[in-house]
Amino acid sequence: MAVQYILTEYVSQAMAQAVYDKLEDGTFTGRIPSCKGVVAFGSTLRACEDELRSTLEDWILVGLKLGHSLPVIAGVDLNREPTREPMDSM
Repeated sequence: MAVQYILTEYVSQAMAQAVYDKLEDGTFTGRIPSCKGVVAFGSTLRACEDELRSTLEDWILVGLKLGHSLPVIAGVDLNREPTREPMDSM
């Protein structure tokens, strides 16, 4: 039975929505349209993708810390209050 983490799934689904463009100087820019303000730049497409993932992760953590409403992506909703199960149910 594989363990699936909600934050990992959210990042994966958001990155699947990423849009990249090559700029006139040969560098790249990337953004995730559903995540307002998540934009990154890189000298290569891979560097841009890595920077975009890092920016997204930081954006999520700051949003959660400040109580911002985050977009629901591919059915993954980080805005729900966590549910806790009693220990005896395990």
